[in-house]
Amino acid sequence: MAVTYKNIVKTSLKASHHPYLNGAWTPNFTEYTATDMEVIGRIPDDIDGVYIRNTENPVQEPIGHYHPFDGDGMLHSMSFKDGKAEYRNRFVRTKGFNAEQEAGAALWAGIANPPSMSVRPGWGAQGGVKDASSTDVVIHAGEVVSTFWQCGDGYRLDPYTLEQLGTESWTPIDGISAHPKVDERTGEMLFFNYSTHPPYQHYGVVDSNNKLVHYTPVPLPGPRLPHDMAFSENYSILADLPMFWDPEQLKEGRYHAGYHPEMPTRFAILPRYGNTEDIQWFEASATFVLHWMNAYEEGDEIVLDGYFQDNPDPEPLPGLPRAAGKMMANIDIHSFQSKLHRWRFNLKTGAVIEQRLDDRALEFGTINQQYAGRKHRYIYSVWGEPNWFMFSGMVKHDLDTGESWSLAFGEQRFGSEAPFAPRINAKDEDDGYLVSFITDMKENRSECVLIDAKDIEAGPVCRIILPHRICSGTHATWASGESIRRYEKK
Repeated sequence: MAVTYKNIVKTSLKASHHPYLNGAWTPNFTEYTATDMEVIGRIPDDIDGVYIRNTENPVQEPIGHYHPFDGDGMLHSMSFKDGKAEYRNRFVRTKGFNAEQEAGAALWAGIANPPSMSVRPGWGAQGGVKDASSTDVVIHAGEVVSTFWQCGDGYRLDPYTLEQLGTESWTPIDGISAHPKVDERTGEMLFFNYSTHPPYQHYGVVDSNNKLVHYTPVPLPGPRLPHDMAFSENYSILADLPMFWDPEQLKEGRYHAGYHPEMPTRFAILPRYGNTEDIQWFEASATFVLHWMNAYEEGDEIVLDGYFQDNPDPEPLPGLPRAAGKMMANIDIHSFQSKLHRWRFNLKTGAVIEQRLDDRALEFGTINQQYAGRKHRYIYSVWGEPNWFMFSGMVKHDLDTGESWSLAFGEQRFGSEAPFAPRINAKDEDDGYLVSFITDMKENRSECVLIDAKDIEAGPVCRIILPHRICSGTHATWASGESIRRYEKK
């Protein structure tokens, strides 16, 4: 292994027994660039591009209670070309990260604390928290876009070097939520945000040259907590979910989310460049949805796949103090029971048809993004380690035949969200690889694995050993080298 760069950031974090500051969630403070890493198997030469995963990686001793979604953003990347791979990890140098590095201590309390505990004014829909840019990552207009789930600036980085390129110049006053969507067909990025003041939500379109070309309210009845959006070829889809902050507690500066099963889930469907008056609203069964997979148009209908939670407000995990047990349950796939689900919206009649696609607890799925907005056949989901926010294996679904195949990562091996990487000159939708970082607690190391998407049960075709054991994380993305180089030529 050749390590060509190594940098250690300053930390004030103290030893603790917090479950999300230890084990597979132990934070990293060292940044690396590594090549010529040990490979188990052979890196295929028909893959060209970069895999990037975001990570909640705290650096400073927390103010108040620590929630795993409070950590600073750290990107881990593995680039592939000509049968070779190169690894990098870098903190996202957000405004908050830089300020805390200068202060040598935390300046913002996390989401489990009242904003009044923060030393300085903060960002986001909750107010007073740090925009850690630690939730999601996509590649748009040839650059990385890193975002925070409670809305923030949006940070751009070079996809290969992870060089910091600053914040989005067009960011609206209410910020950018995690889960903007990139339409590979047009190069556009669709995004939304939400806030605690009317109209409570907006939606926008950024063109392939990173220019904001459309921005419109998608009004909600009050403050909400949407987490994701979807799009088809001609429409965008946002949701009004019946889990949201208590309006009375908001007046007192407290951000307590409650679930209201007596209320329907509402969907706003509007043309990609539509405005408020163009929205068509639909009602469906009450639930909370973290992530949508894809949407497409079929006759008069829009078909939407995502993960329906059977139990959005789970009881605390037993054997823990109530607050800690509730936090642990709220991020445990098995507790909130998310199931692969399909909604059909008839644009002419207003009818909604729902269908359960799998009764297993699954989440954090991916598709071949070349099919985003169009009819897809395959979805790749993960299942969780019971009682933890960690991924133990994956499932491939063939939605045409109803078949599915599974792969367990192995004992004490925990994976990442695994995007689909098409082979060079791919012939069909599942002709490619699933890419994931795996943390192996038995071997005390981390790997990047490539899994043949046509035969996931065969296990990894190669395992690339990283220079360190990395902290668990959330969302990941893939971009082909060809798509990135297209923008380098501009």
